Amino acid sequence: MINISSIKTHMYCPMKLYIQNHVDLDENKNYQLAIEIKKLKIDILDLIQKNMRKIKKEMDLIEIESILSENIDSYIESSTNAIKSMDLNIEQKQINELMDNSYFNIKTTALKVKRTMTILDKNAFEITDMFFPNCMYSYLLKDPQLELIGMCDKIEIIDGKYYPVSIKSSNPPVKGVWDQDAIELVAHAILLEEEFDTEVFVGFVDYEKIGDRRPVVMDVNLRKGLFEVIREVKEITENKKLPNVKKYSKKCSKCEYEKICLKN
Repeated sequence: MINISSIKTHMYCPMKLYIQNHVDLDENKNYQLAIEIKKLKIDILDLIQKNMRKIKKEMDLIEIESILSENIDSYIESSTNAIKSMDLNIEQKQINELMDNSYFNIKTTALKVKRTMTILDKNAFEITDMFFPNCMYSYLLKDPQLELIGMCDKIEIIDGKYYPVSIKSSNPPVKGVWDQDAIELVAHAILLEEEFDTEVFVGFVDYEKIGDRRPVVMDVNLRKGLFEVIREVKEITENKKLPNVKKYSKKCSKCEYEKICLKN
């Protein structure tokens, strides 16, 4: 089975995928850490949703932000300590990023909630579904026939339609989404179609840093692109094919395998 995380890595750099599978024996810990951080982000969103139900329409913006922030700090602290106890090396930089993203989300949510309550003349608990639609988090999807498996960050269900959502902490492009984000999303869409016997026409990428949601249409070209990437991933992971890649200084300088890659 090919994990969608391998597809994401291949889209970033095929050589990184090769090193992870055939050179780096500690990659499982890095993958587990990424999973735990993603779970923590989802739990924070859930906590913000619960806090939102306490907000009243007469409250000012400062009070709204204060309520949305309740227990966020302590939850992040206890959760990151639990991650450390699992012998997973979460860095202070990652913890700070979690805090920054959370409070950016709180500020943008507070503004939207205040404006919506004013326009509709309703308390927050009456409009929560507008901000947090019925959804499933961290849903494991797999298809033995496609030999594909992956964890979808979020699946929103609106009027019986399923919408896969990828949550990203990376910087977004000026327009649209990154190619690797689109490929990851269409992989989840195809698995969703098999899992729930439905059709998925569009998905979304949520770029946390700017609080922006961007749609991705699941067209034929994107689906064909996924299957081409799957073929290339199999060549690397199963047949140990060494990929040819061009050195890209900006991307390479951010990769933990830069020294290994250049050495070889």
